Amino acid sequence: MQLVSQQTLASSAPALTKAAEFESLVHRYQNSVYSIALRMTGNPHKAQDLTQEAFVRAYRAFDSYRRGTSFDKWLYRIVTNLYIDEVRRRKRTPYTESLDQPISTHDGGTIERELPDSSTSPEEVFDRTHLDGRLQQALESLPPDFRMAVILCDIEGFSYEEIAQIMNTSIGTVRSRIHRGRRALREKLAPHLTEQGQEVIGI
Repeated sequence: MQLVSQQTLASSAPALTKAAEFESLVHRYQNSVYSIALRMTGNPHKAQDLTQEAFVRAYRAFDSYRRGTSFDKWLYRIVTNLYIDEVRRRKRTPYTESLDQPISTHDGGTIERELPDSSTSPEEVFDRTHLDGRLQQALESLPPDFRMAVILCDIEGFSYEEIAQIMNTSIGTVRSRIHRGRRALREKLAPHLTEQGQEVIGI
């Protein structure tokens, strides 16, 4: 079944409760968010945690999302900030709230924290999107800002302008991060690329 378009969701927002509208968007974007989280962390369990927390943060900030604008870019900015903040702290901040308890809403309602079940499990997404081990290791060696810029550009296919919006920075900074990230990847992967005679992403 074809998923309802983002524009349709936005235009029908007045007829939906906040929780129902958000749940529809979760169903649409949960796999793509998990995929990016997996490429950032290189670990399925950490990617699940990051995805879960990103949607919790997104729901709590949902009132600030401007209907009719790009929901995926707004959401990816949350994922980016969460991951970079975590890396910069150099240790995982303990999550003290129970993921089994629903989130309380301002209008007295609740929404479940658990991501809705879909036909594709996180493990299946991992099998389908898992990068070559050497490339994943090389990506993980990059500073988080460079890694996110390279992933968004060369793997997810976003433009420099879109990445600048997601990462809340200038296009010039995005170009610099991608250039330096690609150069670092090229240095890491050059021996393996010579052996295999292949090109990986945009390096």
